[in-house]
Amino acid sequence: MTEILYKCGDYYAPEADGSVRWDSCGIDWKLTGAPILSAKDAEAVALADFDSPFVWDSA
Repeated sequence: MTEILYKCGDYYAPEADGSVRWDSCGIDWKLTGAPILSAKDAEAVALADFDSPFVWDSA
């Protein structure tokens, strides 16, 4: 079982919420059964289809 915790620096803003499909990143999770997902995570888009709000600046 994996539990992920994260720190938030402000109030919850649903319009800024998003998710990426857990099995679209090329990681072998070595699962022995079906994962238990929230409705939000079950409907998440693949990483390749994720429209990121972030801009990469390699400078």
